[in-house]
Amino acid sequence: MNKPLPPAEELALIDRELAQLDTRRLYLLSRRDWLLRLLRSSGPAAAGVWGPPAGWAPPAPAKESSAPSAQNVLLALGAVLLAVAALAFTLVSWGSLGIAGRSAVLAAVTAAALGAPVPLLRHGLRSTAESVAAVGLLLTVLDAYALYAVALPDADPLGYAAAATAVGATLWAGYGLVLARRLPPLRIPVPAAVLAAQWSLPLAALAAQAGPLGLGWALLATAALDAAFALRARSLPATAAWCAAAWIPAGVLGTGALLIGAARSWSAGSAAGALAPGALLLAVAALGVAVAWRGPRAWFAAFAGGLAVVVAFAGAARPGLDPGWVVVAHLLVALPLLAAVRAPWLPEPVRHGLAWAGALVAALAALAGWSAVVAALAARFEVLDEVWAATTPAADPYGPGAAVPVVLLVTAGAAWWLSRALARPEPLVVAVVLGWSGLFTAPVLLGFPVAAVFAVQLAVTAGAGVLVLRSWARGVALAAGLCALAGAANVSLGALDGRAATFAVWGLLGAGCAAGAAHGPAPRWARSWAAVCAVGYATGVLVAVCAVTELALSWWSLPVLAVPAAVAALGPRLGAVRVPAEVSAAAAGVLALALAAAGRQAGTTALALALAGVVCAGAAVRADRRQLGWAAGALFALATWVRLAEAGVTAPEAYTLPVTVPALAVGLLRRRKDPRCSSWTAYGAGLAATLLPSLLAAWGDPYWLRPLLLGLAALVVTLAGAHRRLQAPLLLGGAVLASVALHELAPYVVQVVGVLPRWLPPALAGLLLLAVGATYEKRLGEARRLRDALGRLG
Repeated sequence: MNKPLPPAEELALIDRELAQLDTRRLYLLSRRDWLLRLLRSSGPAAAGVWGPPAGWAPPAPAKESSAPSAQNVLLALGAVLLAVAALAFTLVSWGSLGIAGRSAVLAAVTAAALGAPVPLLRHGLRSTAESVAAVGLLLTVLDAYALYAVALPDADPLGYAAAATAVGATLWAGYGLVLARRLPPLRIPVPAAVLAAQWSLPLAALAAQAGPLGLGWALLATAALDAAFALRARSLPATAAWCAAAWIPAGVLGTGALLIGAARSWSAGSAAGALAPGALLLAVAALGVAVAWRGPRAWFAAFAGGLAVVVAFAGAARPGLDPGWVVVAHLLVALPLLAAVRAPWLPEPVRHGLAWAGALVAALAALAGWSAVVAALAARFEVLDEVWAATTPAADPYGPGAAVPVVLLVTAGAAWWLSRALARPEPLVVAVVLGWSGLFTAPVLLGFPVAAVFAVQLAVTAGAGVLVLRSWARGVALAAGLCALAGAANVSLGALDGRAATFAVWGLLGAGCAAGAAHGPAPRWARSWAAVCAVGYATGVLVAVCAVTELALSWWSLPVLAVPAAVAALGPRLGAVRVPAEVSAAAAGVLALALAAAGRQAGTTALALALAGVVCAGAAVRADRRQLGWAAGALFALATWVRLAEAGVTAPEAYTLPVTVPALAVGLLRRRKDPRCSSWTAYGAGLAATLLPSLLAAWGDPYWLRPLLLGLAALVVTLAGAHRRLQAPLLLGGAVLASVALHELAPYVVQVVGVLPRWLPPALAGLLLLAVGATYEKRLGEARRLRDALGRLG
């Protein structure tokens, strides 16, 4: 037999031969495809010339599994059957042999199974060698069981299992490493040895009844051995499989030791009782940092080590502290870990792991503080149960006290430092939110007097607003803006507890928002929000004044209308915040009209509508606000109708026709001077002044004369609009005509519907939907053509 080549040369030879085989296979496959296409395209005539030779058969179906995979399955099944046979022999036939026979049989079979992979590997039968080696490893387990059952039946099961796993792991590792020195390495023995070694020390600790801490030390020692082997295995064959087999249990057991130490530390009744768990945690930290120092990507080990350090030192201080200050203790221990980001002498995995550990503890502390912040902010809603009752509760003597503000402010400072260290704005955003939270809730949590609470919270809110106006980073400005809005809303809610507080707080906030809206260098979005808030606070103060004077609810609308009047008077001088100010002023106007309607006094409601119309008319004087003329006309008309309804007028045409005729005359003159003027501008207001009130009266009129006259008038207007191609008369007249027709036909429709079966209306609706759906594209086109036709009208 020729002497086998060295592994490196043999591997290179195999690679070259495989590459040649792949090249030849690709050529044959391409040639086969070309011949098949030629046969298909040539037809039956060419089949006799170009047909396949005698004995040719179609290609066989594709194999469902490749040769290597089928081989592996067969080998695995064979190994399983051998294992089952060995187990059956051990459990069933063992008693029929003597001690010498048993030992001889097991020794011979085990030696044969462990020695067979050597010649198999030399002949290149690696898969077979792996299967036989797996059987040999299983036989060693059976040997250990047989030894315990025959020779050591009285031994402690846990102690014997610990010793057996240690011996077995040593033998398996030695077996795999010895074979790997001269032959291709097997994948099974060394990982199996690593997995077996995980049980030795924990089982020994359980056998010795060492308690939770003893088990934790056993887990930590095993994790340390795993990490050492994983670091050493990088220079051994089959690096990936062996390292994975060691790193995974190292992480699991190290985490178990960390959890045991943390649980015992947090449950200790005194500082002395926390020393032993602290020692275990410090050992975990040392191991984690050492692994991260040596491992290229083992930052998670340093992360676990950082957490262990925090729990070890803070756990020793925990028994003498209140719950809130326990969080502070953990935070103070974790903050130095953040400094690792500025320690270039540390390896990168160590820096990242320690910094992330400190950041996680700081984040958890901030969340714990925020639970008290949310409770303090939500407590303000209790004021809504009884406004101006001066029932603000005193501070809770059992509350978190100063611990929560300390946590929030310290974490804010850490985030600010981290932003400077990393030169990134994201931590600065966190710092703004946490700093505002701590400062805003500090006076409440510390039990300050009510006046001092309002003073501090107003100052903090103003500071957040100033930060919005002067911040260079958009994210920081947005965070500060949200904090300012939240603070303003919360302190405004709390101010409802007393009258003086309401006027003082709302007035100061309104003045501050107005100053922010007028600050030119500030971002436009910030100024817009400030303008909206300023208008809102002005409206709120006026409503509060009305409540203090005890006016009737309907009269509240008149002072509130001063807000939209002031905004309309300022107009262009508002600059970039004009549009948001006008929108919020319009909302204030709607509130004023709602207050007037809620008072159920028609005279006051008509007055409020008229004043609102005056405001809109004054704003419509400017060229860029001409569209408000429509709103003014509608408000004037509503005021008139309300007044007429209050006077008991049943014939509104006597009052609306004198307005409609001159309005139509003015519209006609304008159309002659400016042909481009829209028909809505010229005739819309005049026609609506009579048609709409008459339509409302007709719907409540039981007689036939008014609907008849109104229908004839609407028909004339519609025909005139169609003849002159004017959009406003056509649409207004048509809508009124259709409404009158519907009013007249409604009783008959109701009568007919009452006679019809109940299933018929749903059926008709379904048929209509089916018809529309089937001709959807056609109906859509018709709708577009109708829209274009209406758009071409004047």
